[in-house]
Parts: sequence; C-alpha cells; structure tokens
Amino acid sequence: MNQSVKAKALDRIDISILDALQKEGRIANVDLAKKVNLSASPCIDRVKRLEKEGFIEGYGARLNSSKLGYGTAAFIQVTLDRTTSDVFDKFREAVVMIPQVAECHMVAGGFDYLLKLRLPNMEAYRGILAQIVDLPGVAQTHTYVVIEQVKNDRGLPLKLHADASTPPN
Repeated sequence: MNQSVKAKALDRIDISILDALQKEGRIANVDLAKKVNLSASPCIDRVKRLEKEGFIEGYGARLNSSKLGYGTAAFIQVTLDRTTSDVFDKFREAVVMIPQVAECHMVAGGFDYLLKLRLPNMEAYRGILAQIVDLPGVAQTHTYVVIEQVKNDRGLPLKLHADASTPPN
C-alpha cells in the first residue's frame, strides 16, 4: 500500500465493493453500484479511493494454463547454503528473472523458499530445474509435481468480515 496515502477504515460497502470486484473485475460501474446498493457516482468514487489507498492493486483475467500450453505445475522447496541478507538478495534477484517461476515465497520452517512453476511438460521442468539449482546460494531443492489442482485461489474471503469496520489483521 502506498504509505503516503492515509487509508480510512473500510465499511460494509467498501468490503462489498472489494468482494464484487475480486470475483468479477470487469463488472460495469452501474452494475457494481446496484450490487452494493449505491448510486453510480459514489460507487466509482469509492472504487477510485480503494485503488488510491492500495486496497485494489490491479485488474486482470484468469487464464486457462492448460489451453495455453502450461498444463504442468510444480512446487519446489529451496534451501539456501547460508541464510544471510546478501544470499537472500542474490537469490531473489536471480529467481525473478525466470519467467516459468509463477510465484516465489520466502518461508519460515525447514527450507527457505517455495517456488511455484508453470510449465508445458516434464521436459521443460528438467531444464528449469537446472537453472534453479544453479541460482546463487542454492544448496538443496525438493520438487512436488501437481497431479490435480483441487482448489484455485479466487480471492480473499471478504464476506466473512463484511460486518467488521476493518479487515482482520
């Protein structure tokens, strides 16, 4: 969130707007306004405020990875040889340059990073694994290939907190 913009507390309508937009980002403002029981002008003003305050980071389409030739997904646990800030920085700088790494998370626990890869096939995985093991500081990796996606992230569970004046911490 932009630190220079002071965010006001979210009310029930703000939460409803955020919930509707994360489910249907292309919804017309008139339809969004009806859905949250506002007129169009105050609704668009709220959306602009939510964007300005950083609650809305952007808009995009969900793409079908299989139809686009990226039907194989894998997670790779990465353990670094040392856990120092310079090793973390070098790893981070290098991993973001690999386009097949869809997500990279620094984690607490028995390893340092969890990567999510999107690939066309296992042959491509083998090539990307060779790149990952050669990244700065990598000591060890463990791979888990996805057999079936049971649930896909469709956003935050905002409706659970719609009665609260602010989202949970």
